[in-house]
Amino acid sequence: MTSYVSFGSGKSDRFPQVLWEKQKLPAYRNLCLLSAVFAFSVGLTIGILIPLMYFHNHYSAKNSSSLASQEDQVVIRTIFVNNSYGYQSNNHSELAGYPTVSFVQSSKSNSSLDETNNELIEEGMFWGEKVEKALPEGYRERKHTIWSDYLTQAVAIRLENGCGRMQNRMVTFKDGLKGCVRYRQNTDQIQGELFSFYLAQILELPNLAPSAVSVVDLSSPLWSNLHNEIASAQWNSNRPIVLTQFISNLNSANIPAIFKPLERHLNKFDVLNMSRNSLLDDGDLLKSLVELAQWSDLIIFDYLTANLDRIVNNLYNYQWNVNIMDAPAHNLAKKSDSDLLVFLDNESGLLHGYRLLKKYEIYHSILLDNLCVFRRKTANIIRKLKTTRNIGSLLRDMFEKRNSAAVKEILPTLPDKSVKILNERIDRVYVQIAKCRATFSNT
Repeated sequence: MTSYVSFGSGKSDRFPQVLWEKQKLPAYRNLCLLSAVFAFSVGLTIGILIPLMYFHNHYSAKNSSSLASQEDQVVIRTIFVNNSYGYQSNNHSELAGYPTVSFVQSSKSNSSLDETNNELIEEGMFWGEKVEKALPEGYRERKHTIWSDYLTQAVAIRLENGCGRMQNRMVTFKDGLKGCVRYRQNTDQIQGELFSFYLAQILELPNLAPSAVSVVDLSSPLWSNLHNEIASAQWNSNRPIVLTQFISNLNSANIPAIFKPLERHLNKFDVLNMSRNSLLDDGDLLKSLVELAQWSDLIIFDYLTANLDRIVNNLYNYQWNVNIMDAPAHNLAKKSDSDLLVFLDNESGLLHGYRLLKKYEIYHSILLDNLCVFRRKTANIIRKLKTTRNIGSLLRDMFEKRNSAAVKEILPTLPDKSVKILNERIDRVYVQIAKCRATFSNT
């Protein structure tokens, strides 16, 4: 039997299904396209949001850190706010709360006050002749030369603990004179001490004791009697040391009240206020001004060298100990017989201090920014150094001429990088002097 397949009935049965599938295909395609677009949009949104959220948090943290840093600086600046009556406006509300005699409200004119105080302040920014004449002589070029010549023939007979910390020692010579020996493993500190001493001489500051460099050589007459003492001190042979003349009659020196947090400035109006203070007689006033004149040199010297071990030490630690400004200043002493301030231990200057400027520059600048009374001689030397820009050659010439071949063989001269920074800081002091001239000068 032959079988036949009927196409008529099959075609008739499938037609609605095919038609439905053809109708469904465009809608399905649209749904797929819509789904793909939606998935792409969600993925793109997430891909953009995640980095944005990250960078937002990153920059927020960075800005917060930067803001915190700025706020810290503002706090530091505010702690030592400049509130000089002559430097601020005459708004009475600004003057309230500060226990200082106000000149601004005086019935006398400023010109009359300047005439009255002309012997104390000249041209509104320089210490007057009366103050200059009262300054102690200190240690000048002749005394430095005598000490250097003495050491070329000196014979040491005793070495004992003293003259500060660590491996420093006090040395006694055959004729009874004494000296202080600074020994360090790091030659940077010996360089810092020596070149800070040379810089003080260029600035004609009489406040540093005579010093010279020597070498620990047990075969030399200077050290030949001290084999056991040198071994006990754990000194190595062929090491550079700085030998400084021992100074007796030294007392601790405190930071003057005018440089403590409630004040922190010195300009002609502050000197005028002091001169009208009924609690100070003429002798006490002059004594205070002589000390401040030496402080004006100290502020410039420590700024130039970036000394970390004196006033910056107190300023930095003030944030933890508010009483530290009442403590004696580090590495500063006063001779009881002459009121000379002696600038001790300058080993952090010009090298180590320069490496840490990023951290401590704000503290170095605090006093300089608010100093507007200078010794005329110091200001003139700064102007000359700024003009000639020869401080590097001056320091290196002193090093070459004053030291033996043995010293120069083991102790490097001042690096170029230090000379560059020193020139920049000389410029900065010059700018400060110029600013004070524009603000306070009578001429």
